[in-house]
This record gives sequence, C-alpha cells and structure tokens, in this order.
Amino acid sequence: MEEHAFFTNDAIVFGLLALALAGIFYTSSQKSGFWSKFYKIIPALLLCYLIPAIFNSVGLISDKTSNLYYVASRYLLPASLVLMTLSINLKAIANLGVKALVMFFTGTIGIIIGGPIAILLISLVSPETVGGADFDAVWRGLSTLAGSWIGGGANQAAMLEIYQYNPDKYGGMVLVDIVVANLWMAILLFGIGKSNRIDKWLKADNTAITELKEKVSTFAESVKRNPSLADLMIMMGLAFGAVGIAHWGADGMAGLFENIPKDSALASFGSKFFWMVTIATAIGILLSFTKAKNYEGAGASKLGSVFIYILVATIGMKMDLGSIFENPGLIAIGLVWMAIHAGLLILVAKLIKAPFFFLAVGSQANVGGAASAPVVAAEFHPSLASVGVLLAVFGYVVGTYGAILCTILMEMAATS
Repeated sequence: MEEHAFFTNDAIVFGLLALALAGIFYTSSQKSGFWSKFYKIIPALLLCYLIPAIFNSVGLISDKTSNLYYVASRYLLPASLVLMTLSINLKAIANLGVKALVMFFTGTIGIIIGGPIAILLISLVSPETVGGADFDAVWRGLSTLAGSWIGGGANQAAMLEIYQYNPDKYGGMVLVDIVVANLWMAILLFGIGKSNRIDKWLKADNTAITELKEKVSTFAESVKRNPSLADLMIMMGLAFGAVGIAHWGADGMAGLFENIPKDSALASFGSKFFWMVTIATAIGILLSFTKAKNYEGAGASKLGSVFIYILVATIGMKMDLGSIFENPGLIAIGLVWMAIHAGLLILVAKLIKAPFFFLAVGSQANVGGAASAPVVAAEFHPSLASVGVLLAVFGYVVGTYGAILCTILMEMAATS
C-alpha cells in the first residue's frame, strides 16, 4: 500500500495514532450513556488495535512507509517491560503454578499439529492450494509460519533458510502470518472483556492470579504518591537507560552467535530482538529488589502502559483488512491452522480448569511473541505483563525445534 498512503510523514502518522488513542481513552472513561454501554461489549484495547488497522486499510497511513513500529518495538517495548516489572513479585508469579506452562506448551502443540491437519483438510476441497513442487512447495512456505507462530521473527527466518522456499512467493506467507495472527489477537482481546464469563464456563480457579494482582496493588497503594517532575525524570532514566543497556547487551550477545548457521535450531540466539527483550526484563527484575520498586507508587506501570498502548497502535497499522481476500486459499489454511490451535487450547483449559488469562497469554507467547504477549497480559492487569514476557522467551527457545517437527509433518501431509 506504499503508493496509496496519504500520510507518509511519521510525525503526522504518530499524531493520528495519538489522537485515536486519546479519543478511545476519553470515551472509555465515560461512566454513563452510550460509550459506557459500548465498552461493555467492545474492549478499549481492541479499538486501539483496530482503528489504526482501518487507517491503514483505507490508505490513510501505511506501515510500509513508517518506522513507528520499529521505534515502538525496539525502544518503547523494552522501556515498558522495565517499568512494569519494577514491582514484580517473583514468588507470587511462581505461585501461579504449572497451568501457565501447560497452556503455553498446549499452544505450541496446537501449532505443530495444526499445520499438517490444515493441509489435509484444505486438500480435500482445493488440492492445488497445498500443492507445488520443489522450492515452490506450499509446505515449505508454511514452515516459516510455524517458525513465526511458535517462536518469532528469528525462528521464521531460520525456517526460510532451512527449507529454501521460493523468495518470490514468500510475501504471500508473510501476508497469511499478519492477517491470521492479528485476527486471532483481536479475538483474544475481545475475549478479555468477557473473561469473567469465560472463566466461569471453564470453572477456572483464579485464586493465584487474583493474589498476584492484589499483592502488586497493595504494594502500589502503600507507596502511592503524586509524582514530581523528579520522579518522572528518574523513571524515564531507569527505563531508557535500561533500553540502552539492553541494546548494547543484545548487540554483544547476538554477535557471539553470529557464526551459527541460519539453518541451526540455535539460530534464534542470534536475534538481537530476543536478547533485547530478555535483558530488559532481567534489568526490571533486578531493579525490583532495590528501592527503585517504590516508583510503582509514582506511576511506573502507568507510564509503561502508555508505551504499551503506543505499541498496540503500531501493531494495528501493520494490518490491512482488505488483504484478507487477496489469497483466500492460503488464508483458509492459516485460519484452519489457527482454529486448531485455539480449539486445543480451549479443550485443555476446560480439562484442567485453567483461567482464560493462561489461555490468552499462552497462545500469544507462541503466536505473537514478546511484542504482543505482554500487551495481552497487561490488559488483565499491568502486574501480569512480565508473565507474558517470560513465556514468550520460552517460545523463542523452542521455536525452531517445534517448527522443524511441524514442517516434517506438513511435508508428509502434503505428499501423502
């Protein structure tokens, strides 16, 4: 859509996104009238994502001509992770139990088996959609989706290197990734507004999550104060000082792994983004053992939430709603694949009585990675953002291994 974007100046684009976010938060803060009823049905976070998507879809803006997502994901995301983990309670997170990990690995398994099942089902209706020979074989292209949906961008690149899918056709797979993953995220965000009802249906025990939220809220209340200019500047220093350290450390750590072949299962350790997120989170956790945690009372997590919502808006502007109809065959594979992932998560959540929080964050830690897992987690409560990050790190580690297994199964399904 680059040639159709009306606004290509990032200052203007950022202004539009900021106005959209301001309008959403103003209307969602209304306690009565139409907006009060509206936001009981549609979560505010979902609109923060959809309105920029609409701007992009009608050609008002385009992620192709903007660097805002890069800035938000590389600068604001690590800053928000630091601010939102300042008051982290590691013992309380450990008390969440094994259900969080069970749901994460259920999501992983859902992606691994979902690919080959989707190929088998779509081949019954449209064999040509899942065909192709040699390096044009569709299963090779779908391997990159498996890498992305279990791990992240580094894992996706590793799968492209391993299976050598035709680069000229790779754009179609990227489109499926963006469309299907973002549609699923939108569904999860919608579900957050109904989480109490969903938890009741799942017969879930929310005790550990409630205790974690209460502990963080109680601590924040005990140190609550009206933030001074000094408080705000110190929080900015902590956050962006940590961002600088995270980038410096990421450059160094990724450099240690730069000689690892891109087709190696360890290739994700060569990703600067992986190390940036990991280091920023580690810094936030270390600061939580110091007096810096008291800045939660001055609004550290609120400032972090501002950065998170800007990130959400930039994620939204990557979505072109009209592109859903461009390649219906591949999109259909992606939708069936994601439906299997979702169905397995719902089944296991029902069986082990896991809260919707674990379902949503376990899924996004796979499909969305570190950019969106903390967004979804923080929507439940800012104190839970770190849970999303920690699970997303697991995704990077197992991503390539899981994707290779998935691809072997997809090749068998496509050639049987």
